[in-house]
Amino acid sequence: MAAMRKRPIPGSSGLVRAMSLFGDPVLHGVCEPVTDFGPSLARLVEDMYATMYAARGVGLAANQIGVPLRVFVYDCPDDEDVRHLGHVVNPRLVEADGVTVRGPEGCLSLPGVEAGTQRFDRAVVEGVTIGGEPVRVTGTGFFARCLQHECDHLEGRVYTDRLTGLRRSRALRAARRAPWARDG
Repeated sequence: MAAMRKRPIPGSSGLVRAMSLFGDPVLHGVCEPVTDFGPSLARLVEDMYATMYAARGVGLAANQIGVPLRVFVYDCPDDEDVRHLGHVVNPRLVEADGVTVRGPEGCLSLPGVEAGTQRFDRAVVEGVTIGGEPVRVTGTGFFARCLQHECDHLEGRVYTDRLTGLRRSRALRAARRAPWARDG
């Protein structure tokens, strides 16, 4: 018989929160550092996991649910299909290097809109856990893309900010025409 899990599944006690959509000011401002490591932070992270899973995402930044704090969660495979699961509080992208790869990128705050976006193939993020313990996360391939994408969110950027020319025009047009768009 398999050993019992000693920890609950992330998000299993969380609430699914409303997603902030492209154009919402909270997505376009720099997030504040976390200073309170109490129960409210643990609840936020739990709700972020629940919301990410409900939306079928691989990563979620706090401002995507309207909370302008420097926190993100992830449950993301790399290019070798190895699963990476965790969260980072007050993350800093300390390395982004290797080859640059243009790959399809989407965002839970821009549902249904995807565009080829340039990202480094390797990324390293440092920060702390909800308990204040130091954490260093290294990702390659798709997981590196996820780490860079979530760090961008906390700086008030969405992936369309990295696009240029026709790719940018098409993505922004698709966002304006999407059923969820504010001006609709």
